[in-house]
Amino acid sequence: MSAAPERNVVHAEVADPRRWFALVVIAIAQLMVVLDSSIVNIALPHAARALSIAPKNYQWAVTAYLLTFGGFLLLGGRVGDYLGRKKAFQIGLLGFALASLLGGFAVNQAMLFGARGLQGIFGALLTPAALSLISVTFTDSKERAKAFGVYGALSGVGAAIGLIAGGLLTQYLNWRWCLFVNTPMALIAFTLSIPNVRESKVEVRTKYDVPGALTVTAGMLAIVYGVSQASTDGWGSRTPLTFMCGGGFLLVVFFLIEQRVSSPLLPMRLLTNRYRAAAYLSQLLLAFGLYGMFLFMTFYFQTVHGYSAVKSGLCFLPFSLGVIISATTASQLLPKFGPRPLATVGSFMGSLGLLGLSMLHPESSYALHVMPCLLMMSLGMGGVFVSLSSTALFNIEPRDTGAASAVLSTTQQIGGSFGTAIQNTIAVSGAASFLIVNAHGERPTVQLAHAALVHGFGQAFRFGSLMLFVGGLSFFFIANVDRHHLKQHDGPSAAH
Repeated sequence: MSAAPERNVVHAEVADPRRWFALVVIAIAQLMVVLDSSIVNIALPHAARALSIAPKNYQWAVTAYLLTFGGFLLLGGRVGDYLGRKKAFQIGLLGFALASLLGGFAVNQAMLFGARGLQGIFGALLTPAALSLISVTFTDSKERAKAFGVYGALSGVGAAIGLIAGGLLTQYLNWRWCLFVNTPMALIAFTLSIPNVRESKVEVRTKYDVPGALTVTAGMLAIVYGVSQASTDGWGSRTPLTFMCGGGFLLVVFFLIEQRVSSPLLPMRLLTNRYRAAAYLSQLLLAFGLYGMFLFMTFYFQTVHGYSAVKSGLCFLPFSLGVIISATTASQLLPKFGPRPLATVGSFMGSLGLLGLSMLHPESSYALHVMPCLLMMSLGMGGVFVSLSSTALFNIEPRDTGAASAVLSTTQQIGGSFGTAIQNTIAVSGAASFLIVNAHGERPTVQLAHAALVHGFGQAFRFGSLMLFVGGLSFFFIANVDRHHLKQHDGPSAAH
């Protein structure tokens, strides 16, 4: 059955007079979603004591969110395309607000983990709708670059700001406020979206790819669950291998389905386009290498140096400021130089920063060693975030903006989950090997235990550095889109 002609409410020929107000609304929502990926980390020990959560279940406060968020992103993007991106955006906001409220009032671990899973589901509806709204609302290439600059800055600093906010809320209020804080943010964004965000949708005969949605969601959930379990059970254990192999099989089935249905959830043309393929691959490798850094540096600050939750969070402030500065600068440079040099140089800078952190010692100075490395990474990451967001939606057809946005976010979540689990395994193995060599069979001292911990972190950081370097190379050689292409195709609906 052929699809009916497509229509976008926001046309390329007419600039939306309230587009900058719409960007503020989208920015509030995006910040809320990104913050939620990390804000719970510092509050988790307090929540565990209050709800009697066993140590083996700590991870579910984080992975319950990542599992559902990564697993439902593709479906969320397609729902936004057909239902309406503004409508999907608003439903996502209200659902996120209610789920956060539920988590804040949690009386046991099951209620907390369930609320985190609901947050992930509504976040998966909200995030691709937000990115699609930017693409269809800003039709001028220079204005779109600035809008993606704001989006990229928020994506970059959200994890670090989440650690800072989590420390402040936990120490001065209560751990529950790390969840409660989302509710007013979501309600403010919802209220402001009513007059400022214009609807955008694809007019088709409503026909959802249900088999594709079920297989890709189940496959993503199984793989992420398997990786999460591998970080605690070991990569050779039966449960992680069973879920990862089962998830891989389901994804193969999904790709077979997508090549045969008339209205695919993930059009294969998104992956065969070299620009988008480069953006997706680079995003995957970036998340693979970067996400673990926040986790390990938090332990470095609190365990090795004995910093408080607030002080540990504030130590990430240079990273946040660096990404804001670099993303703002990159949005201005993007129309002049194109995404390839910005993303490539930025990835290499991030790689050098992680390589510098791999040389940490227990007595390393924050001002002389840690902060310069964080700044090096952050000043590079802004250019990467802006370039990848822009490239993923470069020259996109209106019917595919939701799916393209969802794939970019999915690669980030899946890459972050895989990367953190792999780096955690590397860090634990490295620390154990260090103790075997240096403890000589005796009970290690506190100093030796700290040295082993930092040694393991260093090995994980070297792995992350390699991933960012490979990501930069892949984008340079695959994504040959430059400033001339950007100027030639100003509208998001330009034909391929």
